[in-house]
Amino acid sequence: MSKKRIYLNAFDMNTPGHQSPGLWAHPEDQSHRYKDSEYWIELAKILEKGRFDGLFIADVLGTYDVYGGSRDTAVAHGVQSPVNDPFLIVPLMSAVTKHLGFGVTSSVIHEHPYTFARKISTLDHLTNGRVGWNIVTSYLKSASVNMGLDEQISHDERYDIAEEYLQVCLKLWEESWEDDAVKVDKINRIYTDPTKVYDIKHEGKYFKVPGAHLSEPSPQRTPVIFQAGASTKGRAFAARHAEVIFIGAPNKNVAKETVRKIREEVKKAGKPQDAVKIITMFVPITGSIEEEAKRKYEDYKSYISKEGALALFGGWTGVDVSGYAPNQEIKYIENDAIRSALENFTKLKSDRASTVQDVIDAIGIGGMGASAIGSPEQIANTMEEWVDETGIDGFNIAYATTPGTFKDFVDYVVPVLQERGLVQKDYQGNTFRENLFGTNRRLSGEKHFA
Repeated sequence: MSKKRIYLNAFDMNTPGHQSPGLWAHPEDQSHRYKDSEYWIELAKILEKGRFDGLFIADVLGTYDVYGGSRDTAVAHGVQSPVNDPFLIVPLMSAVTKHLGFGVTSSVIHEHPYTFARKISTLDHLTNGRVGWNIVTSYLKSASVNMGLDEQISHDERYDIAEEYLQVCLKLWEESWEDDAVKVDKINRIYTDPTKVYDIKHEGKYFKVPGAHLSEPSPQRTPVIFQAGASTKGRAFAARHAEVIFIGAPNKNVAKETVRKIREEVKKAGKPQDAVKIITMFVPITGSIEEEAKRKYEDYKSYISKEGALALFGGWTGVDVSGYAPNQEIKYIENDAIRSALENFTKLKSDRASTVQDVIDAIGIGGMGASAIGSPEQIANTMEEWVDETGIDGFNIAYATTPGTFKDFVDYVVPVLQERGLVQKDYQGNTFRENLFGTNRRLSGEKHFA
């Protein structure tokens, strides 16, 4: 067994339910309290106690309206609806923690890079350098329509936009202000030396940003870059720019193949294949002993929303299965949703094509990723096997119920992993990037004022 360090992120969303549709109705689930600041404060404390590297906060700007051609199923079953802004909860959590990082989702399609760059710099200041940016290109047509577009922008063009969007942000973060531009010279009454602040003069196909960044350099300047694109175009983009790549794999075979493709793209991009951390989604269901974990799982299964699972599937894949029979096979259809998701869901079974019922079973507890049920030692064994057999670097821990899943994992599994030398007992750095990579500088070599 490998003894390389396993990286731990928690996976959540400013919404009820998130990845396990229907389980918000479980008596122990507290996700309906997502509107309550104490809910997020409690979660942050739990995660830092468990020495998690970060909390990854997902987001969507539309409703899941593919299933049955309507948003009604998603709304009725609490399928990532209602959903609040992910950025505004970060200061709450950073105020009660010292090391936990925060990966926040924001779309390159629905916010201008000039204003977004200031928002990230502000968060990086307020958190003392503990912010990451999950770059998404927005797969929901409902979001695009509500942002004034007649149709969803095509899948590949969204990545072309992302390429330029990121370049604008990097120019603002890295090339606009020198490190010593801010003087706060009260004697001469000079706050900032204007000769050390530069216009970025960006004029591209999608964006025109001639001026300087509004914010002074933050502790990280550029946030840790997260990406989850697993399509051909998405992998190439992630390989060039991402520091942490999320994947959602239903089994080890799919994970291993996805990791192989990503590592190849990273090599093509001229970087060492281990230059990025690859983290897969994972729902651990555990207790003090195996029998307790199994009882929890059977209890959770009774709360799964079948229609909710299919509403999620429709939003992720763009495929409406409302007219399908439970045993009907699902085949790959190319569209402008998350192509890798549909490809993965057609591979749920190794011996045959996936059916609608297979999709319900897979998504019901665990969403787009895998799940495991067992004692703390069994969960730790499973995680170690995934790392050794697939080449992943860590896990994006999602919940069946919250904060229960996270509490159980921290109380039961983390001590076992720490005893095996697989997860950190103490944080190694001050900023998010320092803790992940041992340095506060990105490894991709953008210009930086030193």
